[in-house]
Amino acid sequence: MSVTAKDVAKWMVGELTKHEMLDQQSTVYYIGEKFGQQFVYANANGNPAIDKKVLKEFRELTDDTVVWERGQRCWRKRQRHDEPGRQQY
Repeated sequence: MSVTAKDVAKWMVGELTKHEMLDQQSTVYYIGEKFGQQFVYANANGNPAIDKKVLKEFRELTDDTVVWERGQRCWRKRQRHDEPGRQQY
C-alpha cells in the first residue's frame, strides 16, 4: 500500500497532538525520512518545504483547531487569545 498526502497529514496531526507544537524545519526532515522525498521539496528560496498536497490535507484536518505561528515557523493548537484565521503573528 502506498502512502498518500492524507497519510502524511494524519501523521502531522498525531505529532502535533503529542508535542503541542510542530516546527516546520523538523517536520520537513521527518516527512522526507519517514514517508519519502516525494512529500517534500525545495521552495523558491531553496528552503526545504512540505508538499502543497500534504499541507492542504493537514489544513482540512485541522482548520479550526490549529494555527500557523509565523514568527516561530510552527503550527500549534489554537488558543482563546488567537486572532481569527490560520496565520498568527
